[in-house]
Amino acid sequence: METTTTVEVTRVSSKGQIVLPKDVRSKLHLKKGTLFAMQATKSVILLKKIDNPILKADLETLQNVENAWNEIEHGKFHKASREDFLKELATW
Repeated sequence: METTTTVEVTRVSSKGQIVLPKDVRSKLHLKKGTLFAMQATKSVILLKKIDNPILKADLETLQNVENAWNEIEHGKFHKASREDFLKELATW
């Protein structure tokens, strides 16, 4: 798993569209028609690239992320080192 990330910034268009920056599209090998599962909380949108049809594991990942954000919003979380966080993330 890659351990370095760069924060990318984008805007929502008047039609509600979001452009994924070229570096992101290249890194994930995204092409026209790529499917995503999407989940939103009050302040976070999660996009997960999926194969068609959506797999049970993809749905479980989205549920795990939603549960994690709920815990964070309610102050129920623990701090982890960057390495530990990335190891945990790799299991998703």
